[in-house]
Amino acid sequence: MPVVHPDLPYAKNALEPHISSRTFEFHHGKHHKAYVDNANKMLEGSELAGKSLEEIIQAAAKDPAKKGLFNNAAQAWNHAFFWKCMKPGGGGPASGKIADKIKADFGSYEKFVEAFKNAGATLFGSGWAWLVLKGGKLEIVQGANAETPVAQGLKPLLVVDVWEHAYYLDYQNRRPDFLQAFLDHLINWDFVNANLG
Repeated sequence: MPVVHPDLPYAKNALEPHISSRTFEFHHGKHHKAYVDNANKMLEGSELAGKSLEEIIQAAAKDPAKKGLFNNAAQAWNHAFFWKCMKPGGGGPASGKIADKIKADFGSYEKFVEAFKNAGATLFGSGWAWLVLKGGKLEIVQGANAETPVAQGLKPLLVVDVWEHAYYLDYQNRRPDFLQAFLDHLINWDFVNANLG
């Protein structure tokens, strides 16, 4: 099967109290798994069945008839990437090469935080707030629903999921509080630096 449902890179309770094990039971165990299962069903017997997940997303993004496949494949990819963007004891000011790049491209870590939080908080409906590399510069972009940099020729470095299922059990309608917890306590800057290359 080209689309896999990866294990979490930490225990379900490892990010408590910021994200509960109950949220992971639903978010990873049910939502993410459903995207994987749906994508694999749609791929059975198709010309894309032997391709990588990235190739499937890029091909499906160009074909309106494959919108359902795009949505499920992109969501499978986005979620697998999101889990790696977090770690126990993470968050706080950036470290390593990304810290210098943030200062160069945003002016300061504080300005990055403000812009990233704003992107996540103001996205109407469901989707993602991404930190990407575009033409050698850092940019923050919003992605509605299943939108992904994989389909847009951008290099993803960091993402936060702002679909309600990502935070509602723990934060209810307080999306800005979830974003603050993500920034202060969860970001895996080692993973971001590895993506920066």
